[in-house]
Amino acid sequence: MDPRRNPYSPGAGSPPPELAGRDEIIERAAIALDRIRSGRAARSFVFYGLRGVGKTVLLNRIREEAMNRGFATIHIEAPENRSLPSVLAPNLRALLLRLSKSEKLKAFISRGLNAVSAFASALKVQYQDIDFRFDFPTEPGLADSGDLELDLKDVLETAATAAKQAETAIVLFVDELQYIPEEQLAALITALHSASQKQLPITMVAAGLPQLLGKMGRAKSYAERLFEFIPVDKLDDHAARIALSNPAKREGVIFNTHAVADIINETSGYPYFIQEWGKHAWNSAVGNTIELDDAKNATVDALADLDASFFRVRFDRLTPSEKQYMRAMAALGAGPHRSGDIAQRMKKKVTAVAPVRNSLIAKGMAYSPAHGDIAFTVPLFDGFLKRTIPE
Repeated sequence: MDPRRNPYSPGAGSPPPELAGRDEIIERAAIALDRIRSGRAARSFVFYGLRGVGKTVLLNRIREEAMNRGFATIHIEAPENRSLPSVLAPNLRALLLRLSKSEKLKAFISRGLNAVSAFASALKVQYQDIDFRFDFPTEPGLADSGDLELDLKDVLETAATAAKQAETAIVLFVDELQYIPEEQLAALITALHSASQKQLPITMVAAGLPQLLGKMGRAKSYAERLFEFIPVDKLDDHAARIALSNPAKREGVIFNTHAVADIINETSGYPYFIQEWGKHAWNSAVGNTIELDDAKNATVDALADLDASFFRVRFDRLTPSEKQYMRAMAALGAGPHRSGDIAQRMKKKVTAVAPVRNSLIAKGMAYSPAHGDIAFTVPLFDGFLKRTIPE
């Protein structure tokens, strides 16, 4: 069929043509944001799950709807090699400038901008990646101590006070939250906790890999009471069928029931893979029906694409010892696996390979679902490793 009409959109965070199975989560987030804006208590949200389950898509949809409803939003993708202050400070400055249209808010906005300037200036020595113009005066004693935990609390509370006067609420949307170092994550949790206790209109909606739960618990023991941790998993059978079939149906194309079953089986219901298989099944089909043979062709083509991009990008970040460790994991199956079984497979002691295991978790390639266990954060990665590295 005509690839120009192909409705499927595999990509990093690309919105799918059919966001199936997520309505309840989106509505829960909307209710929480409305409560916070009206001065009522609600917890911040943290979505966690494997790669390819649609966390970023979900985060972007909630942000888009929040912006349409008048919330003041900041969007951050936490990088592995940047500090939280370096990405947060310029975004806070830009947000406050957007709120500065009203004359009656001038004093509150000015104080917020003063706090951001002081915050960035005071922490520039400690976090040398802070690099933007400090073009507002500072106020002695406001966010200028050089202590991240104290200063971040000051700057978020000052910004939230300005938002309250503007009759809105600030929502921090943070993707890849697991990459924020634990000390900086602790400061962010403390600042949000303090603002919540003062009923100031600021909250966070974040997403990250499964190891995020343990990391936030280690950062601050009360994190489990401050945040609502929501698992985002692969789609159930009904939602997966909708995500696959409806985009084609809107184009006048029907999936054969056997083709649908085959693709759902191959993708295990992971949203990103459904988009990949849907794209290739469409391109393989000749008429207005996508047959089982088209689904089989899609599996060959989709795996080739994934091997060359989605999987390969992650694989190329690994050191030789990390590749060896993950290949041993793959030999045991999809997982989770006991660390001892992997070490035994590698004919090494657990203590000898423990640093490699920790490095893989730090890179976001693996996580520990239970003490002593390890699993892939990328679905179907075990198959890629078997295809790429001979036994």
